[in-house]
Amino acid sequence: MVRMDGRGRAALAAVVGGMLLVSGCGIVGIDGSSDQEANLRSLLPERVRKSGVLTVGSSFTAAPVVYRNDRNEPDGLDPHLAEKLGALLGVRVEFQDAGPFANVLPGLLEGKYDIAMSGITDTREREEGLDKNGAQVNPGVDFVDYFMAGIGIAVDRGNPKGITDIDHLCGHAVTVKKGTTHDDLVTKQKAACEHNGKGALTLLETDSDNAAIQNLKGPADAYITDYPKATYAVQTVDNGNAFEIGGPQLQPRPFGIALRKDDAQLRDVLMRAMNRLIADGTYDQVLADHQLTVGAIQNSVTNGS
Repeated sequence: MVRMDGRGRAALAAVVGGMLLVSGCGIVGIDGSSDQEANLRSLLPERVRKSGVLTVGSSFTAAPVVYRNDRNEPDGLDPHLAEKLGALLGVRVEFQDAGPFANVLPGLLEGKYDIAMSGITDTREREEGLDKNGAQVNPGVDFVDYFMAGIGIAVDRGNPKGITDIDHLCGHAVTVKKGTTHDDLVTKQKAACEHNGKGALTLLETDSDNAAIQNLKGPADAYITDYPKATYAVQTVDNGNAFEIGGPQLQPRPFGIALRKDDAQLRDVLMRAMNRLIADGTYDQVLADHQLTVGAIQNSVTNGS
């Protein structure tokens, strides 16, 4: 589990008008469902109501956000939040393994699952379907934001190379997970290092956090990832004796549940359901169970990047 300092809530920068916050217990029906659950279920797309299943694409490579536990079951913040959403909506949640993280959003756009939940940072580029060069490569996705996380830099214990921010990466080997915002960030920094003559940045891309950690044990001087994942690695690898965090959390951004652009009906009901979990305290309890309360938000919005 991650143990992070800080108790404050992080508020999303963007505010979406007309957002509905609902609290209260509701009336329990004969079948055990509440009136609130029934009302939200009625708003689901017909295909989800009829099947009674919400399929979720994910890459189980990002502890403590999403991973497989020692029983090979989906575990972490995302699966547990999804489970609570499913219970509120009266549907069963089924996680599907998309393989490497870089496969998650393409799989969603291909219709392999209803939503994607894999510690995905909500960015303008992903919303608009742009690649790292600003070219249109797909229709883009919508997000229902549910968590805030910045960039974390994991380095060797003692930080012998003195890496505390992005500008210090020049002249060093840096490992990232392919297809992530961190991959884009370090790629841009690599070009900046070359342009400024500050020393070549060697980029080591991997398909998983575990592979990146192995790189950090070997040729890499720094591992760039989401702050919760960096902290988890620091606290768990070699009993916390191998690595440390190099500098403060950088550039906090929202994580979001990703949906296809033509799935606005599902997007909107998921946002309402997430806000209901926030209002009734369920959301806070899930975050506390994973010691991730530092990333809590006050309310869920769509496309809050």
